[in-house]
Amino acid sequence: MATEKKLYEAMFLVDSAEAAADWDGVNATIKKVLERAGAEIVSIRKWEDRWLAYEIGGKTRGLYVLSYFRAEGGGIGEIERDVQLSERIMRVLILSVEHLTEADIVKDTPAEAAEKRGRRPASEAVKGSRSEKAVAEDSDEAAGKPVSAALGSAESEPTETEDLEKVE
Repeated sequence: MATEKKLYEAMFLVDSAEAAADWDGVNATIKKVLERAGAEIVSIRKWEDRWLAYEIGGKTRGLYVLSYFRAEGGGIGEIERDVQLSERIMRVLILSVEHLTEADIVKDTPAEAAEKRGRRPASEAVKGSRSEKAVAEDSDEAAGKPVSAALGSAESEPTETEDLEKVE
């Protein structure tokens, strides 16, 4: 008896250096893990390269790779097990996203949005080289949120000198 395949979102974390050197190999590894579990891949895209909150396997940076796929519920455990056995994939988070529309799935990732603007993603900004407001604007633009909602009203925004005083 065949069960219905549901839509899932998976966020894979891979080593940034390895992904930069061999993106096709990393992409093939993710596809192989998903296909072994019987998943129908909808999309696989780079999300963003970021500093990690803590070291994972001696790595301090990671590339997040966003994937949407359809699979039966039993296949999720297989995917998680294959990730644990993989030397290329450090972590994975899988969520059911039946509520998403096609427009949500094809929306630009932060890396794609930054590339279109011709700038580095906010996560790659050198600390202190840009104001907190500029970093927040990049993040909120990429997430599709209004900047004012993230920063509050314009009247309450701190000035650049106030930002520097907070850092010191």
